[in-house]
Amino acid sequence: MDKYGFYTGKIFDAYEYLGCHLTGQGAVFRTFAPAAQRIALIGEFNGWTETEMHKIQDGHFWECEVDGAKAGMMYKYRIYKRDGSCMDHCDPYGFGMELRPQSASYIRDLAAYQFHDEAWMKSRTDRKDKPLNIYELHAGSWKTEEGAQNGWLNFRQLADRLIPYIREWGYHYIELLPVSEHPSDNSWGYQNTGFFSPTARYGTMDDFKYFVDQCHQNQIGVLLDFVLVHFALDAYGLADYDGTSLYEYPHTDVGDSEWGSKNFNHSRGEVCTFLQSNANYWIKEYHIDGLRMDAISNLIYWQGNPSRGVNSNAVNFLQYMNEGLKSMHPSIILAAEDSTSYPNVTKPVAQGGLGFDYKWDMGWMNDTLAYMKEDTACRKSDYHKLTFSMMYYYDENFLLPFSHDEVVHGKATILQKMNGDYDQKFPQARALYMYMYAHPGKKLNFMGNEIGQFREWDEKREQDWMLLEYPLHQAFHLFMKELNQAYGKYPAFWKLDYDRAGFRWLDCSQKGACIYAFVRSDGSQEIAAVFNFSCQEAEYTLCWEGVQECRLLLASDDARYGGTAQYDSKTHYSQAGGEAGLKIPMGAFCAKYLIASKEDEFVSTAYYT
Repeated sequence: MDKYGFYTGKIFDAYEYLGCHLTGQGAVFRTFAPAAQRIALIGEFNGWTETEMHKIQDGHFWECEVDGAKAGMMYKYRIYKRDGSCMDHCDPYGFGMELRPQSASYIRDLAAYQFHDEAWMKSRTDRKDKPLNIYELHAGSWKTEEGAQNGWLNFRQLADRLIPYIREWGYHYIELLPVSEHPSDNSWGYQNTGFFSPTARYGTMDDFKYFVDQCHQNQIGVLLDFVLVHFALDAYGLADYDGTSLYEYPHTDVGDSEWGSKNFNHSRGEVCTFLQSNANYWIKEYHIDGLRMDAISNLIYWQGNPSRGVNSNAVNFLQYMNEGLKSMHPSIILAAEDSTSYPNVTKPVAQGGLGFDYKWDMGWMNDTLAYMKEDTACRKSDYHKLTFSMMYYYDENFLLPFSHDEVVHGKATILQKMNGDYDQKFPQARALYMYMYAHPGKKLNFMGNEIGQFREWDEKREQDWMLLEYPLHQAFHLFMKELNQAYGKYPAFWKLDYDRAGFRWLDCSQKGACIYAFVRSDGSQEIAAVFNFSCQEAEYTLCWEGVQECRLLLASDDARYGGTAQYDSKTHYSQAGGEAGLKIPMGAFCAKYLIASKEDEFVSTAYYT
């Protein structure tokens, strides 16, 4: 290992040296603990008695080699502090851990699993000019298994059940909430102790590799939610690791996070090395296709508060890490969850940016959902909540998220947020999703959104799949399937997502009627999206330059989706007599996609690009 690079935060491979590595006769164990008085290794291979570790290199690293240590055995580091006290710690660079409340690390063989995803890895891209429809899920509560521990499916079972669903419903990528080991189920993986350990809740390292491998063989990408701002307080983890604040800030005013955890000290090169080696580890060793980085605003600004100023060391770390990851793995996706107006998040580092491929558009999400919560009278006065996003859209490469954060803790689910009673919520939700999928930017939806979930997400329960026994939910599920397929099929929806030629308004001045119309284009084909977000029907005249006739691709009020209108593949609209404009009947809370081509029509079968 490059020691200078380790201390200065310039390397991405520290995990190949630190942690536990099999040698053939046994295993070698190494840990970084500069302030420790002494360290002993305890584990299954020595009857949990102490085997002394020895200082190596500059005295900040500790090492021992144990003959007979094998993959699958457990171990801990017993770290003695300068005051004589000691604490048993899991391995910060350990590749496996016990399930809570236990805390030992496991010896794992990094090279044991052989991937069979060569074709996927060679063809993988960042999807900038391709459709990107992400299905976000929590592995433990998508579906559960009766009789299994806590009902959890393991990663192999999840692969076998989830992949056919993803393929049939037309999603392109899966995004998993954090899968690193964590002590509290209700942290959803956002307060970690084992940053290099796939959680034992769902199996082993090789089980997770199987999951990723099977996704790739079925043309499905896998993104991980990556936590790089903070870590869990548990005494066996990173906190006070060698008796000092080795990974965290020493002062609570910046060291304690708003989530009751410890903030990483990004001013230390060793911490930067730990985090960027961790990011590289998941991408290189597990063939992960990219990272959604959590709480970036809390990294950019001290405690996430712009008034406290920019944390320049953390920003420098982020730039160096992103640039390095993209250099090593050009086809991965790096996405930022960032709600601030900090500039150039998705610009290359060489141009002064942070080096992300995408930024979550939290402003679009908040404005859109706030609008949909209102009744029609309020929507008239807040009409431009749905046009404002295009005022800043081209500042970044945005991704539109309806994520897990929007369906928990009293926030209500996406469907429940719609104004009105049970029957009114469905047509509004269908129109909302057609607005989302036509709006420029890649898409992300949390599990349950596609079945019209009414109950807020609970990590202890599977999604309410029994809702599909009810006609409205069943019809909504079909709608989401065919919307996904239409989005994937037509390049006008995504090819020019980040080019101004890919979008133009046709009508954004119908405040009294709550009607909007815009065009998406791929440079040769155009699709118009028309929306009526009022509770009144309208006979709308669409002025679409150069188009005298258009064919209907998708309508949210189709009876097949739970609406009241009847359509088929021959439904089209044309100019009436000598009048200018297309006469488009728009039902209440209705959305329509129209294509300026007589020959093309939407066929509702799965289409993958």
